[in-house]
Amino acid sequence: MTSNPYASGNSGYGAQSLTSSAGAPATPSQELIKDTTTATFAEDVIRESHTQPVILDVWAPWCGPCKQLAPALEKAVLAAGGRVKLVKVNIDEHPAIAQPLGVQSIPAVFVFVAGRAVDGFMGAMPDSEVAAFVDKIAKTVKDPMSDALDRAASLMAEGDMESAAQLFSGLLQHDPKNAVAAAGLAECYMASGLVEETQALLDQFLPEVRDHELLASVRTRLKLKAELAALGDADELDARLLANPDDHQARFDLALIAQAKGDRAAAAEGLLAIIQRDRSFDDDGARRKLLEFFEAWGAADPVTKDARRRLSSLLFS
Repeated sequence: MTSNPYASGNSGYGAQSLTSSAGAPATPSQELIKDTTTATFAEDVIRESHTQPVILDVWAPWCGPCKQLAPALEKAVLAAGGRVKLVKVNIDEHPAIAQPLGVQSIPAVFVFVAGRAVDGFMGAMPDSEVAAFVDKIAKTVKDPMSDALDRAASLMAEGDMESAAQLFSGLLQHDPKNAVAAAGLAECYMASGLVEETQALLDQFLPEVRDHELLASVRTRLKLKAELAALGDADELDARLLANPDDHQARFDLALIAQAKGDRAAAAEGLLAIIQRDRSFDDDGARRKLLEFFEAWGAADPVTKDARRRLSSLLFS
């Protein structure tokens, strides 16, 4: 991988800060509700319906029931949280759209899925019935953000860090406050050995995301790697410990090196040995460091479970 394999031109994550954007951002209503024309109908309705359901509202300025229905439709679509889009067409200006749909009266509402009209109604309805209609359509759709996160997690599990990172990056472009996507992207960087780039990545996140508990493991591992860079040679530390088994600093540094190499069992063993020999070393530093390791490894890790049990025995025996 390159030093920044996840940026794409000037728009990839890492190429720009999540906290800034060019121009004013689109409002939710602008993203979910739009007008269409004869020229743009195929793009706005047919093609878009392959991504998510599109509700088409056929109306005219002189139609009283249309004016009654429109606010209820818009409110229900916004309440659906992005799972459904609303496209409106003025039949007076674009009659060619109404003819193939068999529109005989307005307002006429059609639901498009995968390029086809699959549901709809004609005439105005009470607001409650409009909301129920839109909610029924929305419930057939899996939340697109959740689906994308699941796909990115699967790519990570398969070892395809670059593809996973591209997907996480795109999600963050859409929602900079998504801590799950931020943690996933940071994990991709860490798994690719991009330590400095990971720190730069965290610096780009919004403060509430950077400090989120989902990124605690990444923050801890970065801290441990920074400490490792200041440590001495492992062979020299081994020689010191062989000459003096009570050289707790040497044992402590060796535990950090073991952790950096991924040998969690050896790292835990070294710190537990210090705790057993001298709890006061570095103001209880071995225990505090072991707790950092637990956070980096995760509560479900077998080494974490075993070391926690042994730590409890040492502290309370």
